[in-house]
Amino acid sequence: MTRTVSFHESLLDTHLIVDARTPLEFEEDHIPGAINVPLLTNEERVEIGTLYKRTGPMEARRRGLELTAHRFPAMVEEIAAAAEGRPILVYCWRGGLRSKTITTILDLTGFDAVQLLGGYKAFRNMVTEYFEPFHPPAPLVVLHGMTGVGKTTFLLQLSEAGHSVIDLEGLACHRGSAFGSLGLCQELTQKRFETLLWDVFRKLPADRPILLEGESKRIGRINLPGNLYEVMRESVKVWCNASVATRVDRLIEEYGLPEYRQGMAEALERIRKKLGGEKYEEILGFLERWEMNPFMEGLIRHYYDKLYYKTREWTEDAAVSLEDFGTGRRELEEFLGSRQWMSG
Repeated sequence: MTRTVSFHESLLDTHLIVDARTPLEFEEDHIPGAINVPLLTNEERVEIGTLYKRTGPMEARRRGLELTAHRFPAMVEEIAAAAEGRPILVYCWRGGLRSKTITTILDLTGFDAVQLLGGYKAFRNMVTEYFEPFHPPAPLVVLHGMTGVGKTTFLLQLSEAGHSVIDLEGLACHRGSAFGSLGLCQELTQKRFETLLWDVFRKLPADRPILLEGESKRIGRINLPGNLYEVMRESVKVWCNASVATRVDRLIEEYGLPEYRQGMAEALERIRKKLGGEKYEEILGFLERWEMNPFMEGLIRHYYDKLYYKTREWTEDAAVSLEDFGTGRRELEEFLGSRQWMSG
């Protein structure tokens, strides 16, 4: 009889996780660290599903065996090589026949293998419940500031210095602004983003604050899950400052690449109404002549600074200068060190 186990995050550290679903299902989302050893191809799953509806489970199972039996030895070898002696956890969509088949074959060939009870669906339910309602493993410190101050760069430097950091834009593959998709490809699904975010949160220690950037509820086409956005709004807030000249320089460094030229023109067209016809034509002219300084300054003064934080209803708990990232880090660490929850 196939052994089953309910999902627990400790399994990710002790077992090789094998996803028996199709490549398309795996691409949409999967348990962190899992390898994809599909019992059926994308096309075969459609065929078996159609056969099941037309003739019932018996014929569908026989056809499934006919399609897959010859692959069993290679599948066992692939899984064994990846496991390197570890126990094996196998899952499919709902803990059904696909994962049961592979688990049984592994068990019959002498491997320590268990089937995930409830399959991916059980894991997905757990991730959804984690964010509804969301209780962070440690207090959140949210960095806010106008576009171009360098919040993302600052966060990544803080991460390298040993702080607990979550890069929401990095996980979402989008910078969160009208020009946020330049050079990036936001191909991941909402489910995949939530799994990646859950995996980052679960690994963070509980004895230090978690730093992350203030975002809207939507990053590109990805939404912050559950009530994370509301929790961030109620968390500690740090305002990051930098001069317009510094912001212009940083935006040019990040976006001022010739290969982004067409993408910038398309993004500019999307905000044409917000700029107004005359200002749009002026800023477009800077772009066409590749005059990056007035182009970026025009966006800052006539779009970003007018759009973002104009209705800010909160007061920051601290402010740091990002004119120089080293100074900003010292100011932030001084503030964090003064907070009672840091030592509690």
